[in-house]
Amino acid sequence: MLNGLLALNNALARRRLARVTPAHALLLAPHCLQRSDCDRKILSDANACARCGRCDVAGLLDLRDRYGVELRMVAGGRQAVAAVRRSHIRGVIAVACGKELRAGILAAFPKPVLAVSNRCPHGPCRDTCVALDAVETALKGLASD
Repeated sequence: MLNGLLALNNALARRRLARVTPAHALLLAPHCLQRSDCDRKILSDANACARCGRCDVAGLLDLRDRYGVELRMVAGGRQAVAAVRRSHIRGVIAVACGKELRAGILAAFPKPVLAVSNRCPHGPCRDTCVALDAVETALKGLASD
């Protein structure tokens, strides 16, 4: 049922995100995409990533640079909501697990949120990963400046 709700949300969000410029879009991702054994802590600044390629953070940074959106790595729902509620943000592409996506979509309303589920091969909140091509597909829907 959750996948159906996310699919319905994404269909509606795609239409609304097509009118959001990259300068007003936020790419929101959980810090658990970073490898737990990494010595660089990207939570305060994603630019601290060495882009070694061991996790998907480097790929998200590349997408951020290519599409001109803001990237925020967050540790939880409160940080995510605070990032989304900033006045210049008009649309969000959010990467998270299903439960967090559902809560985030509701918390961000009325701003459109395009949800991209991450995978949790090592259990929740640890060394997760995301299909970067799905994130890029979402970003391609944004209007250009």
